[in-house]
Amino acid sequence: MLKITIVAGARPNFIKIAPIVNAISRQKSEGKALNYRLVHTGQHYDYQLSGSFFEELNIPKPDANLGIGSGSQAEQTAKIMMAFERELLENPCDLVLVVGDVTSTLACSITAKKLQIPVAHVEAGIRSFDFTMPEEINRMVTDSISDYFFTTTQEASNYLVSIGKNPENIHFVGNVMIDTLKNFENEFKKPTFFDENFLSLKKYFVLTLHRPSNVDVEHQLNELVRFICEKAQSIPVVFPIHPRTKKKFTTAELPKNLILTEPLGYLEFNYLVKNALGILTDSGGITEEATVMRIPCITLRENTERPETISIGTNELAGKNLTLIEVLMQKIIKNDWKKGEIPAKWDGKSAERIVEILEEIKP
Repeated sequence: MLKITIVAGARPNFIKIAPIVNAISRQKSEGKALNYRLVHTGQHYDYQLSGSFFEELNIPKPDANLGIGSGSQAEQTAKIMMAFERELLENPCDLVLVVGDVTSTLACSITAKKLQIPVAHVEAGIRSFDFTMPEEINRMVTDSISDYFFTTTQEASNYLVSIGKNPENIHFVGNVMIDTLKNFENEFKKPTFFDENFLSLKKYFVLTLHRPSNVDVEHQLNELVRFICEKAQSIPVVFPIHPRTKKKFTTAELPKNLILTEPLGYLEFNYLVKNALGILTDSGGITEEATVMRIPCITLRENTERPETISIGTNELAGKNLTLIEVLMQKIIKNDWKKGEIPAKWDGKSAERIVEILEEIKP
């Protein structure tokens, strides 16, 4: 039986591993040849960014929590590698499966390969080519040493072939984040502050910011949030604030239409997205979810590793161009946004495809 160690470290990881873990569990109950051990690195340790996701998404309690905690990029990477090496030596496996592009993805991939353990990367091959983003470096390094590649689009598969990866080990399976979205859409729940703030369906914006380029300079962050609130006119702007962002954001004299909240769990946050007039975000994952839910989305970045959300979906790039942000917000307000379609194989069955392929790998 193939022994797989599955790694999760941060909010986006939990959303991606949930359908994979559940698909393996279903196959295992049928006597199929997969066995997994779930390792939480502890990169995200805030309850709303970690613990709540395990509960809401029915993810089994991790077999190990490495408890890494906060630190710089270098500190986190080093601590994860040291702890994960001990984990693999004490609990040998045939394959390490990593998802996405967070620090844990990079650190655990390197550690596994140095121990001669094959690595499978879910969400492989996506690129922004923006080296100011730590995630881009994580993606490139992880793909450079992985053995098996599961991609969200055919374009990502083509890119991996172009850089010399073996086509036989590249599998276009679709988007596991959308598996989770479809699995739990009927369970989305209204946050308590929704009625308390007299919010109405399709009559508010959702704002999320966490990228260093947007939040690390205090006055720029404050100016951006205030500009967005001003251009929203009287429409409420709901801002679940990331711990990183909260450290820099000035809460004195908030705009009257800004609703500031703590980080939300998966079910509450996606209730907000599904029922929003529009989204403003610097998160790649949210652009995917908005595309599938057909919600207008403005990405506050200069580039994206998910171009299909623009070419096919409901997303548009605005960067820090305030004029463009205002124009796009007006298009949303005036109901003049593009319709958008759903990319191929974003159908809720990606994890099943991954597990079927994993079953063919010989230990």
